Amino acid sequence: MIIKSSTTLRNDYNSISNLAHEKNEPIYITKNGEGDLVVMSIDAFERREELIRLQAKLEAAEESRLCGEPTVSLDEARARLKEKYANG
Repeated sequence: MIIKSSTTLRNDYNSISNLAHEKNEPIYITKNGEGDLVVMSIDAFERREELIRLQAKLEAAEESRLCGEPTVSLDEARARLKEKYANG
């Protein structure tokens, strides 16, 4: 976990920006010793958002399975994909 003060952000933005891009993880910014903000690169943010969307899709699929929706075996899914791309 990377923690920096708001003073560092204010006085040395470039170092915070470089750190965010180098580490690809959130930087926690404190104000008066308390947590205040989280800063991250756009790339890290977009990867995080994509992961959240993927988790939501997986949860929806699992919920459908638990509710008795029809499922497809891995072998059947592979066969369908091979057929689709062979004809595509």
